Amino acid sequence: MEIKDKNYILLIGLHVFIGLIIFLIPSLAKLYTICIIVFGLYYVLKTMNRENNILLVAGYIVGSEVLLRMTNGNFFYEFSKYGVILFMFIGFYYSGFSKNAIPMWLFLLLIIPGILVATETLNLTTDIRKTILFNVSGPICLGISGIYCYNRKISFNQLSNVLLAIGLPIISTTVYLILYTPDLKEILIGTGSNSHTSGGFGPNQVSTILGLGMFIFTSRLLLQSNSKLIFVINLILAFNISFRGLLTFSRGGMITGLFMIIVLLVFIYRLTKSSGKMKLNFLIFSIFLIFSFTWIYTTNETGGLINKRYANEDAVGKSKSSQLTGREDIFESEFNAFLEHPIFGVGPGKGMEIREVETGGQKIASHNEITRMLAEHGLCGILGLFILFLTPIFLYFDNKQHIFIFCFLGFWLLTINHAAMRIAAPAFVYSLSLLKLYFYEKDTIHR
Repeated sequence: MEIKDKNYILLIGLHVFIGLIIFLIPSLAKLYTICIIVFGLYYVLKTMNRENNILLVAGYIVGSEVLLRMTNGNFFYEFSKYGVILFMFIGFYYSGFSKNAIPMWLFLLLIIPGILVATETLNLTTDIRKTILFNVSGPICLGISGIYCYNRKISFNQLSNVLLAIGLPIISTTVYLILYTPDLKEILIGTGSNSHTSGGFGPNQVSTILGLGMFIFTSRLLLQSNSKLIFVINLILAFNISFRGLLTFSRGGMITGLFMIIVLLVFIYRLTKSSGKMKLNFLIFSIFLIFSFTWIYTTNETGGLINKRYANEDAVGKSKSSQLTGREDIFESEFNAFLEHPIFGVGPGKGMEIREVETGGQKIASHNEITRMLAEHGLCGILGLFILFLTPIFLYFDNKQHIFIFCFLGFWLLTINHAAMRIAAPAFVYSLSLLKLYFYEKDTIHR
């Protein structure tokens, strides 16, 4: 066995242990958080960010965010987003940033008018600073990460390591969920999102991070399984993460992960020479079988409820009246707010206050970053979203080796449509689409 393979297995074993020990001793979650920051700072300062090591630490913070939230390991709710921002600033110090990152600077500037509006429109009883930061921390994290990553050269192996850094704590999350989840027959009585199978936390966010993990280990199954043992390990990881993601009964994250896998397969197929397509066809067929088995197994374990969930039916098979689990009401509220304040919007956080009045006291946060930007930032928000969507596409014309670019862009776009930017993952993963990817001679892709 190669040393590289041994290290990979040791890393996986370590993160299985982390998930186990945090489940057994929940108070250790805060110690885990401290270790991430301390060792992350030590690693970056020691290496002086010579090989964009900052992205490894930021990626690890992103991958661990949901686990730390569900175990109260974070010292404050938005800890991970601010952690990513902190390390990006350290990266600026050591490695600077591209002078051509004008789109990202412009995006950040377009957020400012809405913030100024919010200071005037938010209720006097509202904690203005906290409310504004809660709503703009995601966009700010994206903008800062985007400035660091914009056209920054990185090798395929380096980017693969960044994805692995995100994926390792997702293994710990999966282990924690396996241990946390009670007997499925006792808790599965309907087809709604289930907190019992999501570590007692929001199924939407858990599904999002598990969908990302499903993509990461499926991509390693395709591109970096250089032995039968590593192939089997990646296969087991992809299956377990996918199964746990389906059990959340939150569809958005799993559909997004599947979309990313399909996009990657299309890119790889286009770039593979005819002599290698037969082997690639076998791998694609294998992946199809894996996910088919995962679905059949999940169907059996849930008594068919998972099929009804994705068909938008209730437990007795009756179609639900709402295709979007009531989120169309939020969309209508935010669109009306935009029509009334089309230029600068109503300000970050004001949308929730408006819905609180409309619903007679219910505090309903937006699940859709697009409509939130529309309502709370007006035309500035629309322009900012257009900048974010178009920038990776324009960069692709001079960066066609970046086989993940549309996977990352798709993850950001689909995630903000069902989970807004509640976690740091869509912001950080989007920024990875701005990297300039190269395949050096030392880079190896095992198919």
